[in-house]
Amino acid sequence: MDLRDVLSRNETLMEVLGRAADLALPGWYLAAGCVCQTVWNVLTGRRPTNGIKDYDLIYFDDTDLSWEAEDAVIRSAGEVFGDVPVEVRNEARVHLWYEEKFGTPCRPYTSSEDAIDSFPSIACCLGVRLDGGGEWQVYAPHGVADVFNLVLRPNRALAPREVYEAKAARWQREWPELRVVPWA
Repeated sequence: MDLRDVLSRNETLMEVLGRAADLALPGWYLAAGCVCQTVWNVLTGRRPTNGIKDYDLIYFDDTDLSWEAEDAVIRSAGEVFGDVPVEVRNEARVHLWYEEKFGTPCRPYTSSEDAIDSFPSIACCLGVRLDGGGEWQVYAPHGVADVFNLVLRPNRALAPREVYEAKAARWQREWPELRVVPWA
């Protein structure tokens, strides 16, 4: 199976990709859970949208790191996506709040790809977008083998053990077919 073919089965994901392209955010990707969870759903015979709580739209704009600038993008995205649960985050700002939320310092990212590299599990280190011509762009620094093999493996690049383990437990309840690799 091809990643694009599998993701194309999730109509909500495709709608978000199309609308996100229209926003023209710098360095944007639809990333993490919604991407790998769509694959897991298709591989396990579930509805493509099963268990997906939101669609993570990330972008990178280091020209204005204020909350107000990110909030303006979030509000604009809310108008574009309507009732589709899309969570928009400027990865250039993550270092400003990460330690308070997760208890571990985070160096400033240099790009959206740099942020994706630090997601809590290898399977989630995955971002997709459509370029101006509608062509798929995929960023998968560890490849897609784990996601297609239903393997959840920790990425110790940044996220604390507790974050990985909480996500792994929640996801394994939803997708019991997942093989979760322990942190240790």
